[in-house]
Amino acid sequence: MTPSKPNADSSSVRSRQYKRAALRHLIFTTGPDRLTGGRLLRRHLAQPVLERHLDLFHPSWPLEFEGLRIAHISDLHVGDLLPVDRALEIIEQVRLLEPDLVACTGDVVDLDNHLAPPILDAIKSINAPMGEMLVLGNHDYLDSGDELARMARDAGLNVLRDEAIEIVRNGGRLALGGADWARTARECAARVARVTRSGPINLLLSHNPKSFLAASAARVALTLSGHTHGGQIARRARPGHNLALVHGLNRGHYQRCGSHLFVTTGVGAWFPLRVNCPPEIALVTVRRAESPASPA
Repeated sequence: MTPSKPNADSSSVRSRQYKRAALRHLIFTTGPDRLTGGRLLRRHLAQPVLERHLDLFHPSWPLEFEGLRIAHISDLHVGDLLPVDRALEIIEQVRLLEPDLVACTGDVVDLDNHLAPPILDAIKSINAPMGEMLVLGNHDYLDSGDELARMARDAGLNVLRDEAIEIVRNGGRLALGGADWARTARECAARVARVTRSGPINLLLSHNPKSFLAASAARVALTLSGHTHGGQIARRARPGHNLALVHGLNRGHYQRCGSHLFVTTGVGAWFPLRVNCPPEIALVTVRRAESPASPA
């Protein structure tokens, strides 16, 4: 079923931020593809989404959640560069991993919320035993962050906006928090402080990996983030050297003060080109133990 488009009233009151993003979208997203007669987009969509498996270890991870399997998906950017049908295929790929928990770290849509409902329904249909979690990214706010959060809750997802929940298993408790979108490290720190004010957090979801600076100071065991797309264009031998290098924490696994951060390269794109930086979904397995050598 084709998602219904926004009505004229909603499009007439688009925010200035949305209009600027739509102009950037024309210049950097659809423009280059049109110049190549659609070849860039066809090659982009033909690129397989890799499954990345990552084992992480933390000595204070709740014993009752030993071996927790978290499917981490981020930055779908459903729109011109990722049609709804292709996004649904990728979510089915996530479902087949049979995760215990699904963590979506934002940017579900690229611009328009009317594309979101079938995606959100599909994420919920994964039926992970411990639920499907969502935090919002910057693109989720371009149309209306409040509206997208409502859509996600209506679909049955747990939307975490500077708050934490507890998951109970075998008498043990896992504190899971979600930081809402923030741009700067200082703004991220303020959001992390809101999440952690009621007590320690084991797992934090944040679209912006800059939250890790505050999360590691708060002794959060694991933070999952996206946002950077891994730069989309990277050096083959040194993938951390990429177009998102200015972000610092831009791709893969990091450790600080005994805390872990994993930044996924994400599924979608800003522009229809990825070089040495394939799209990915990640299955992160967390174990209670001292960390061995850091994974690559």
